[in-house]
Amino acid sequence: MGVVNVTPDSFSDGGRWFTTSSAVAHGLQLLTDGADLLDVGGESTRPNAPRVPVEEELSRVLPVVRELVAHGATVSVDTTRAVVAQQAVDAGALLVNDVSGGLADPEMAALVARTGVAYVAMHWRGHADVMDAHDRYDDVVADVLAELRTRLAELRAAGVRDEQVVLDPGLGFAKAGASNWPLLAHLDVLQAEGFPVLVGASRKRFLGHLLAGPDGEPVPPAERDGATAAISALAAAAGVWAVRVHEARGSADAVRVAAAWRAAAGGGRNGIGHDDVHDETVGGPR
Repeated sequence: MGVVNVTPDSFSDGGRWFTTSSAVAHGLQLLTDGADLLDVGGESTRPNAPRVPVEEELSRVLPVVRELVAHGATVSVDTTRAVVAQQAVDAGALLVNDVSGGLADPEMAALVARTGVAYVAMHWRGHADVMDAHDRYDDVVADVLAELRTRLAELRAAGVRDEQVVLDPGLGFAKAGASNWPLLAHLDVLQAEGFPVLVGASRKRFLGHLLAGPDGEPVPPAERDGATAAISALAAAAGVWAVRVHEARGSADAVRVAAAWRAAAGGGRNGIGHDDVHDETVGGPR
């Protein structure tokens, strides 16, 4: 899943793809570089980011979704708002990637149920301006799993079918640093729920701190792609459904390596792979 940030304040690219034309060109380049799915977002979720008015989010996202769909791309929309999700689905998006798992908008679950669209339910504890204050866990793996189960129960109650749902542990969201690593090391616990799993580690703060030099300063986001590709390989080897990345070529290569590794080990192709993702773009426990 390649990231197309149509925002002026993204933590990772600082607004490089803010215009419709540059965002579309970037999305098409991500496809050339090996992405199978493009995730278009119009509101930054970086730490302390302010909310964007809904009209502004719509004006950023919809033209890009329409143009990428017209080019034959498989598109998801990265939004916490049901009205944005609805209009993006009407424009051709096949998946709604909601970092709040439905908590930010009480209308989201009904929208997902009504449209039948595939839906990423991510673990979340609050908007970007407050999320770091919620980085408190007794056991981060058990706590995240329990909270995602609550989200699943509420989605089911609203009429969302299990085969529509992808789970995401929410790396970096209410997890500023060390809390992320146990979730990556225990992806099998989340996968045991029977749903496809999306991993979004790309360029995040915990990688910047991991790669910090002797002065302790985190490396900037653009210098975290090697570490991101390493996580892509490990996640693919663990059998996750997809990885969400800002730079596609390195992670696409990493996924191919992991697929070959799994095949040689007798693990089959149960995880993500460039050749078969288009047949399994969205949805459903396997």
